[in-house]
Amino acid sequence: MRIGVIGAGQLGGTLATWCVESGHDVAVTSRHPERLREQVDRMNGKLRVMSVPQAAAFGEMVIFAPNWSGAKEAVDVTRTALEGKVVIDVTNPADGAPVAAGTGAFTGSYLTGASIKDPILVAAAINGPPSEAADRMLAHASGKSGLETLIEWAPGAHWVKAFNTISTDVLSRRRGHDPLLAEFVCTDERDAREAACRIIRDLGFAPFYAGGAKAARLTETGGPLQSREVDVRDATDALAEALAALR
Repeated sequence: MRIGVIGAGQLGGTLATWCVESGHDVAVTSRHPERLREQVDRMNGKLRVMSVPQAAAFGEMVIFAPNWSGAKEAVDVTRTALEGKVVIDVTNPADGAPVAAGTGAFTGSYLTGASIKDPILVAAAINGPPSEAADRMLAHASGKSGLETLIEWAPGAHWVKAFNTISTDVLSRRRGHDPLLAEFVCTDERDAREAACRIIRDLGFAPFYAGGAKAARLTETGGPLQSREVDVRDATDALAEALAALR
């Protein structure tokens, strides 16, 4: 598969390398392409450096990995190229970065919906399938996840959240080792979910569906799943605990 990686920072560059090692043809973007020369040379022509619009057009799938402060600009120059494609969002909105109203770190402001405070709904949600529980509990919460903001900016793309909870150091240490590390996946698009799960498995991790786009806030900055190193066998319990924390 041809994969375009927008953003060659620590995470984007690492994922690009692993995608090449897994047999994919990859184009990566960078403001400083000369810094990637050694990495490109090691990949025997399977990794190339392109501009942001070129990489978005090249990829049958796109990994979206810019700094959040540059996310809107990256979307603006790739919106047409992303139309109809699966885009894996690995970003985390940060405090102080330019975002849409109501987007940012996970705070109590996300949890002001009446449904969140209904003890009957809370109990029903926690006792039900965790991914469905996340969608039910967050259905009326205020604010937006970063993923929801990206969907608003480029609604024609098929967005899915993954690879945003754990540092590259942990990912590198756990990659391909049993028990496999869980990678939480959030999306409302079935094709995006399937494609992300396929890539996650290719790279040596275990996909775990955590819910729709609203559930992405559980995994983003300040969310209860952020920076949690979770074995796939424990992922159901970890998601249930994250939902319980919403109370």
